[in-house]
Amino acid sequence: MERIQKEKVGLITAVLVVVALYFLGPVLPPFLAGFIIAYLGDPLVSFLVKRGMSRTWAASLVFFVFLLLIVFTLILLLPLLESQLILFYKKIPDLLAWIQQTLLPWINNKLGVEEVLPFDYFKKIVTNNVQQTGSVVMSVWKTLSHSGLMIIESVFTCLLVPVVTFYLLRDWNSVWRSLLTFFPRSARGKIIKFVSECNEVLGAFLRGQLIVIIALGIIYSVGLWLAGLEFALLVGLFSGLINIVPYLGLIVGMSVASLMMFIQYHDGLHVLYALLVFLVGSGLDNTLLTPNLIGDRIGLHPVAVIFAILAGGHLFGFVGVLLALPAASIIMVFMRHLQAHFTHD
Repeated sequence: MERIQKEKVGLITAVLVVVALYFLGPVLPPFLAGFIIAYLGDPLVSFLVKRGMSRTWAASLVFFVFLLLIVFTLILLLPLLESQLILFYKKIPDLLAWIQQTLLPWINNKLGVEEVLPFDYFKKIVTNNVQQTGSVVMSVWKTLSHSGLMIIESVFTCLLVPVVTFYLLRDWNSVWRSLLTFFPRSARGKIIKFVSECNEVLGAFLRGQLIVIIALGIIYSVGLWLAGLEFALLVGLFSGLINIVPYLGLIVGMSVASLMMFIQYHDGLHVLYALLVFLVGSGLDNTLLTPNLIGDRIGLHPVAVIFAILAGGHLFGFVGVLLALPAASIIMVFMRHLQAHFTHD
């Protein structure tokens, strides 16, 4: 009876935590960002501590290195991405003209119809939206500029992330020891085992998947740049980012890059170059990156990955998308322990 009572208390506590997270969604992003960065940096801090450095100095060094990497990446990438976005913005009328003059007549000819799509109406809508984009952005900016509270909140959020990151890096072990005291001594062994398995899964996802995304983004961007694509960085980084869903980055990136190559050069050779870039990147991912960095430790089926991302986005918005796969991985570990518990009984 007492055991059943404890299980009910644990279930109620879990439900209350989920409900609290749901309602506290707007204030969670800086803490989640700080937690993720601290989680990624903790092995480096622990390595330095084992080499004789104090925890505070080790956390300060790792924090400073992470900060330099983030700032350097932003300084390097933002101007390039901005120039490519401006170029893409200017190319939209040419793209619409190519669709109307080349693509649609070819489709209509193959289907044997006069007009398969009311393109003039579609073109008018897109053109109007493109022309209004600048004014919409300026309007939003003016609204934000007049909202002093929103600006203060945004600045506070940006400043809060490094503060949370540093303190978690410095006090990582003591925080976990403090959390462990909330559980009875008889259950701490199982809790430690559960957390260790979650750490292995999350480490595979956060550290491994992050490296895979960055590596594929670089491979795709450099390959498409060598192939001559104007929007190589934009397409490459986007393809690497959405590779978080298995094969989605390959399919979408290959399709977009091939279409842009054909519009830019009007020949099949450059389309072949784009296809080769993604085939090489996919080959490196399947044979070298994913097996060595992630392997089968996450153990989520591709359909489960897609469902988790959609469900997380629906429930918690952008924060839910970021947390979907780590949360799904932890749930998977929990279900495995639950199954072992009932099977053992």
